Amino acid sequence: MATWNSRGLRGSTLEELINRSNEQYREKGLALIQKVPTPITPVRIAKDTRQITLAYFEQKSTVDYIGAVQGIPVCFDAKECKETVFPLANVHEHQVRFMREFEQQEGISFLLIYFSGRNEFYYLPFRDLWWFWERAQNGGRKSFLYEELNPSYFLTNHGGILVPYLDGIQKDLQDRD
Repeated sequence: MATWNSRGLRGSTLEELINRSNEQYREKGLALIQKVPTPITPVRIAKDTRQITLAYFEQKSTVDYIGAVQGIPVCFDAKECKETVFPLANVHEHQVRFMREFEQQEGISFLLIYFSGRNEFYYLPFRDLWWFWERAQNGGRKSFLYEELNPSYFLTNHGGILVPYLDGIQKDLQDRD
């Protein structure tokens, strides 16, 4: 069973940026996306601060975010990567399976990757994630390189949206036609 401890704050800045972007999209009536809570069972709580210092995950989570964009079901997971090599070990098999099933139900699944060393956001369409995943499962690289990514899916900040992932969704939809 997986446990949680002080490493649990990794990616919290990315999460806050996405949460704020979700609020902006909701306020503009463009999308309704919510963070999926991961249920935990606290084991140890610091007496002085009342903060959880050790906990067990009750179940495997699916993805970080789920919702709808203009009537289209959307789910995605957010990942942070300091280097230009993204290890597929950062994505769990149950997440890939959920995203694949979501796509089969005509939803849109993707990874939102923040390359923190470059201060760049990338929208990885599920079909590309699946290609990298299958390559790894068939004995290939267990990661993908920054250079392997489609440059047109890097997200450019505009209009005050901190993480403009709707641009990636629009490109993804255009590429599906």
